Amino acid sequence: MQAIDESVWIAPGVQLYGRLTISAGASLWPNAVIRAEAQEVRIGRYSNIQDFVMIHVGYEDPAEIGDFCSIAHHATVHGCQVGDCCLVGVGAVIMDRAVIGAGSIVAGGAVVGEGRVFEPGSVIAGVPAKRIKQRDATRINRLNAWLYHRNAQAYARGDHRAWHGPDFEAWLQAKRADVDSDRDLSDAKG
Repeated sequence: MQAIDESVWIAPGVQLYGRLTISAGASLWPNAVIRAEAQEVRIGRYSNIQDFVMIHVGYEDPAEIGDFCSIAHHATVHGCQVGDCCLVGVGAVIMDRAVIGAGSIVAGGAVVGEGRVFEPGSVIAGVPAKRIKQRDATRINRLNAWLYHRNAQAYARGDHRAWHGPDFEAWLQAKRADVDSDRDLSDAKG
């Protein structure tokens, strides 16, 4: 069963299999693969799953990605939990039963081993991954998710230059102010 909100933008080449829930405003970018033969995959509101990301479940472990997350190119998310407002960097790997707390950053190339748990606001890096710093990145990660949401809306119209020009600069300045004051959350109700 697939429960995909009608507002989700799905790029050509995305492959979806099994039990999936993808919430409002999310976007799936070229060549992302999401498979759920056992358990399920849940992706939260306004989250973006970028090019060549692989999301898979464990035999006993669902894959859960919170609201306003960015899962960057070539990352692997496998049977784990990624909290709200997280950024998972390019080529990062997060394995079964790992938990990434809300407002965290997983650095590009990091490998988070099975069962590792990181508290909210962690900056996680290395192989094997360790917490290298404590910093709440909730707002900056949420702004990044809004950027991808805007980009997905533009791509849906055939516009591949959504991050360019005076209209974009004005939008970005206004959205930064909204995020800094949490006013953007009223835009994301529902």
